Amino acid sequence: MIMNSKVKIAGKIEQVAEQADFNRKDHWENVYSDKKATEVSWYQQYPECSLNLIQATGIEKSESIIDIGGGASTLVDFLLSSDYQNISVLDISAHAIDQAKHRLAERGAKVNWIEQDITSFVAEQSYDVWHDRAVFHFLTEADDRSKYVKAISNSLRPGAHAIIATFNLDGPEKCSGLEIVRYSTETLLEIFSENFKLIETKTEEHKTPGGKSQSFVYCCFERV
Repeated sequence: MIMNSKVKIAGKIEQVAEQADFNRKDHWENVYSDKKATEVSWYQQYPECSLNLIQATGIEKSESIIDIGGGASTLVDFLLSSDYQNISVLDISAHAIDQAKHRLAERGAKVNWIEQDITSFVAEQSYDVWHDRAVFHFLTEADDRSKYVKAISNSLRPGAHAIIATFNLDGPEKCSGLEIVRYSTETLLEIFSENFKLIETKTEEHKTPGGKSQSFVYCCFERV
């Protein structure tokens, strides 16, 4: 019994040490230095659901959009092709941003690129649409989620929209080797209910480049 207790305690200490040693930026830099954007599981050639929800907000082409964690995503390509003129892309990984800049070539100069961890982000302007597909569910610590909610609340003016997409309750439990938190429309609404009202919700069965299915839930909120 004493030996078992020592083993359990040692295991907990090791787990805490691993969590303390984890560096979020290093992890994502390694991901995008090892893989192309088209090789990561969340890659979408055409981000249909995101584009439809952004268009449904009814914003003018000159109004501001920020894509959170969208460094290597193709969403920015289609926003530019749709003549949106005020686009920011935030990502923690310089490698991810570099991949997008290389892909977009001269068009990339039209985008405001922000290399930053979302939990420490302080917006220098107000945005009309905040889009996040597959960032929020990586925030497993309550303190990080609180920082995210503060960042999004401070970044959006009343009447602006926030589109949050995470793994659904029947989605994967891990992604990119990391634990995630799965959500439903109801649990996302509970987190963002203080400053937002729910406008629309959708689900999506995403096919990864490897052919696996991942269940997503999308919620479009309005800042109140």
